[in-house]
Amino acid sequence: MHEPHYSQPVTKDTPPPFEMPDWIALAPFETYLGMTIDEASDGRAVLSMPFRVAHCQGAGLMHGGAITSLADTALAIAIKTLLPEGTLFATIEMSMTFKSPVRWGTVRGIAEVTDRGERDITGTVAIVDEDGITAATFQARFRVKRNPNVSTPATGTGAPVT
Repeated sequence: MHEPHYSQPVTKDTPPPFEMPDWIALAPFETYLGMTIDEASDGRAVLSMPFRVAHCQGAGLMHGGAITSLADTALAIAIKTLLPEGTLFATIEMSMTFKSPVRWGTVRGIAEVTDRGERDITGTVAIVDEDGITAATFQARFRVKRNPNVSTPATGTGAPVT
């Protein structure tokens, strides 16, 4: 879907050279890694990613960055199921615990939103290999961008804050 755009440079003050097909969809980096959305509803999401040679670290195991990307994306998709379309939000804190190396096959990220505040949303992800072994656990906090048109005690009416 995004392949024609992979090598395009992203330049200052220009919109991205791609469009997302839907609210619950994968961005170019995620499709580049081979992720797919298997389930997504009610604050939960399951994504999968095949182990490709491009995901290897030097010893032939799946690179921790690839695993972390799957976890972060799975939780972002779970969060999207709870937010109005177009809401802007980003990861502000994350923690990954690696438990078992991934040596082959497809891994799944099983994500669940665990707490939702006014602007902060937290959740967990289990990264599970094809043998059902939990390879890693992930926790993260995301922050929803303030709506500049909403009045709050801290900002007053319509104050443009991020």
